[in-house]
Amino acid sequence: MMNDAKKKELKRFSKQIQMEIVKMISHVPAGHIGGSLSITELLSVLYNKQMKIDPKNPNWADRDWLVLSKGHCGPALYATLALKGYFPMEMLETLNAPGTDLPSHADRNHTTGIDMTTGSLGQGASTAAGTALGMKMDKKENVVYLILGDGELNEGQVWEMAMMASTKKLDNLIAFVDFNKLQLDGRTDNDDVCNLGDICAKFTAFGWYSQRVDGHDVVAIDEAIDNAKAKKGCPSVIVMDTIKGNGWSRIADTAGSHSRGVSQEELKEALAEIQAAMDEI
Repeated sequence: MMNDAKKKELKRFSKQIQMEIVKMISHVPAGHIGGSLSITELLSVLYNKQMKIDPKNPNWADRDWLVLSKGHCGPALYATLALKGYFPMEMLETLNAPGTDLPSHADRNHTTGIDMTTGSLGQGASTAAGTALGMKMDKKENVVYLILGDGELNEGQVWEMAMMASTKKLDNLIAFVDFNKLQLDGRTDNDDVCNLGDICAKFTAFGWYSQRVDGHDVVAIDEAIDNAKAKKGCPSVIVMDTIKGNGWSRIADTAGSHSRGVSQEELKEALAEIQAAMDEI
């Protein structure tokens, strides 16, 4: 059971991530803000409670791994890593700049703390499963956490991975689906692009342990991860109901939040709204 102090810590850290995301994207013409804002509670729970990490030793052999398969949402992970001390906060201002170590999509060759290069949707799913299989073969206890976008589930590669992961009984693999109901060209919960239907039922049919939670509830996320860790003999998926652009009402649940710029006036507005929400925690 999570105590009130920890719950408050996790919620406030999530808001700090959101503030850094909008500040980062205000420095560039456009950035993937909507899908970055929808995973901040998850990242807060992972990096402040669930994952074995050491920011002073980012290549620690016994660390847990995070694969952000929806790699275009790197700003959320960059903000998290900076706040945890993997690199100086000042680096966040260099997002997408020439010669930057914070490119638009996550790249392990550039950014301290990034475990896997991602961006081509679907491929992160396969590399996460491969990493988990390697850990199993080496008899290591590391957990591999995989974050998938809901639109990313249109990729057949994800389902090839799902079949392999259950066959190999990868119970050290925990996947999350950021089910914010929007992708670049339309909604994912109707026929705009490709209706995803019952995501949990699909993963269950592939042999996974499936759960569905409120993706903005840190307690629900934490409890679901505990359940997943306790489940042996199969991989786990946690489908998170989220809001694209969560935290900033101007863009929340709008298709235009996928990639956009943030003007200086909008920056003031967004930061004030996020700060007000933080003050209420």
